[in-house]
Amino acid sequence: MLLAGSLAATAETVAPVQATLTPVTVTGARDEGLRATRTGIGKGDQALRDLPQSVTVVTEQLMDERQLTTLKEVLKNTSGITFLAAEGGEEDIRLRGFPLQGTGDVFVDGMRDPAFYDRDTFAFDRVELLRGSASMLFGRGSTGGAVNMVTKQPRLLNEHQVDLTLGSYRYRRMVADFNLKTDERAALRLQLMNTKADNNGAGSSLDKNGAHVSYRWGIGTADEFTASLYHLDNRNGINYGLPWIRSYSGAPTSSTTVMPLDPSTYYGMASDRNHGHATQLTLDQRHWFDNGAELHTKLRRGAYARDQRASTIRFCRGSTNTSTQVYTPNPLCPDQHNVALDRFGPNTVLTRGTQLKVQDLDTTYLQSDYNQTVQVLGLKHEVLAGIELAREQKVVYGARNAAQGGFVPTKPVTTVGAPNDGAWIEEAARVLSPTSRYTSTGWGLYAQDLVSLNPEWKLLAGLRYDHLEGDYATLNIVSGATTAAYRMKVGAWSKRLGLLWQPSDRQSFHASVANSFNTSGDAYSLSAANVNTPPEQAVNLEVGARIESEDKRLSTRLALFKTVKLHERNTDPLVNLTTLSGRRHVAGFEMDVAGRIGSAWEVFGSYMWLPVAKIDTPVTGGETGRPSLTPKHTGTIWATYRAQAQWRLGASLNLRSAQTPNRNPGWEVPGYATLDAMAEYVHDARLSFKANLNNLSNRLYADQLYSGHYVPGAARMLQLTASLKF
Repeated sequence: MLLAGSLAATAETVAPVQATLTPVTVTGARDEGLRATRTGIGKGDQALRDLPQSVTVVTEQLMDERQLTTLKEVLKNTSGITFLAAEGGEEDIRLRGFPLQGTGDVFVDGMRDPAFYDRDTFAFDRVELLRGSASMLFGRGSTGGAVNMVTKQPRLLNEHQVDLTLGSYRYRRMVADFNLKTDERAALRLQLMNTKADNNGAGSSLDKNGAHVSYRWGIGTADEFTASLYHLDNRNGINYGLPWIRSYSGAPTSSTTVMPLDPSTYYGMASDRNHGHATQLTLDQRHWFDNGAELHTKLRRGAYARDQRASTIRFCRGSTNTSTQVYTPNPLCPDQHNVALDRFGPNTVLTRGTQLKVQDLDTTYLQSDYNQTVQVLGLKHEVLAGIELAREQKVVYGARNAAQGGFVPTKPVTTVGAPNDGAWIEEAARVLSPTSRYTSTGWGLYAQDLVSLNPEWKLLAGLRYDHLEGDYATLNIVSGATTAAYRMKVGAWSKRLGLLWQPSDRQSFHASVANSFNTSGDAYSLSAANVNTPPEQAVNLEVGARIESEDKRLSTRLALFKTVKLHERNTDPLVNLTTLSGRRHVAGFEMDVAGRIGSAWEVFGSYMWLPVAKIDTPVTGGETGRPSLTPKHTGTIWATYRAQAQWRLGASLNLRSAQTPNRNPGWEVPGYATLDAMAEYVHDARLSFKANLNNLSNRLYADQLYSGHYVPGAARMLQLTASLKF
């Protein structure tokens, strides 16, 4: 804020573009349909055509039409996204093959949201996906890009909506959105959500509640304030995954495939769970100066808890002595050795291991952004600068064994022919104690200038410095005493440079280069092997265009890109490798299209071709060749057609080509394509009905991948929604 204040003072010495401010008063809903023209992901409100970097925006209408109720579902319906299933570490979302969620590159209203939890979309106005390095905007992370979830804001009108959805597997969902105008300059908005289902189509039960309340006052004045409280309570089940299987006994590794089972099949314990909650309190102030400048300050306190008790499903088998090669049968399945499809059936025995992830995360963020448009030496400058402060504390808990004064319940085996067997253990009997604690503090300063060189050409330059400190301690699970302690200190510069050519108000072409950095503490843990490892560095190069149709109702985004991880830290939990000697790069083409075609058609499409993905310098024991989770083709196309005044029909195609699980274990997971359909009937301005049928062909495919197992994509699901506005 001190930096912003000094910039405000300095701005008085130059000629402002506007002498007087006229604050914008938002009185109604933004009717952007499937096509967005502005974004807040680049710090402040900006036209998409003025960003020299690719951005995909999923609007509220698209989420509603496609019944996208989680962040993962939203991202799955864009290009370049893949999913890593969990093992001893954390599950992750990948963009262009680089970690997204695992490095904390998920944001809510421009502020970091690093916790692991199943994010629901009930409070989202839109989701913005920035592609490529973005550390100049957000600090650490952001190699593949960043995701910004924009929440719904109070508006100066009285408008309410309630949606009720019923569907397959006893799916029930209620979402209510109430907007109240409390006086001429203030409004209150409340969103509520409740969702339950026996199965999400991929083996996990659903039981979650959410609430988001925000009060906004001073709307349309020089000082506007917003106070909001968000809470999400997840009490879901969890399908941790199913083991891969080879096509026949003695088959090569390359024949590995998925099991021929319905995607909704569940072999975990009835007591398995994926519980957790997220609570965020946010205070927001915007001040507009008389010269047109804006100072936007936000403070957020977040508290997150995660309680995951999962079963690792594996084929029951004996053990082989590595020295003598003598095989010892498993008494739980004495006649079962190596399972393949030619030996697979209802009597195949499955074991249920244990994966616990119990952790608390508390965060505090303060950021202040200052922007102003001024004339300097005859050139228009759109100046943006700010400061960010952060504190994060994470505590991880482990379960004591019997020798440590704990209790380890025994999980029974099951068979392929007995899914959902109802087997239960008392998870509450486990004795949990802290095993590690991580506390980090950081601050960042940034400045950016978008200079209009002439009516057609613009130059963007940005610079940021971040200072981060992290303290990590491992704890004795019985006494709580510190057994090892490590401290990380990092200072890093981030840069961004872009050139825009805008020959008309319908065309914008750009070229840009930006870098990013990732620290050893991104995953909230340190060790003797990585505490002194410098940050990874990456560079993103891009040329692209945004082109509007003649009637400005259809937008097309095109981009060629290359991302290079110059100094990659390779850490494999199985072999404990940590090095900066790695290097990899990806290069490809992206295309988005969104908007209206004629009076009846509306479309959204997102496609990525990734022909180049290579590990240039691998580490011993690490991946080689093409990196895992980098399919050559990913994409989606959604189109709706208004058949009559009251009827609208929609359909989509989602595809991913072949890819490999992490560590490139020697096989490719086949690509897939799924079809979805929608029909909507609008009775009148207040009441409408919608039917969604997803995965029409009930396609069996692996959605989240790990070298030891996979999580299937959801089975065919029918959902019926009634919407009432009043």
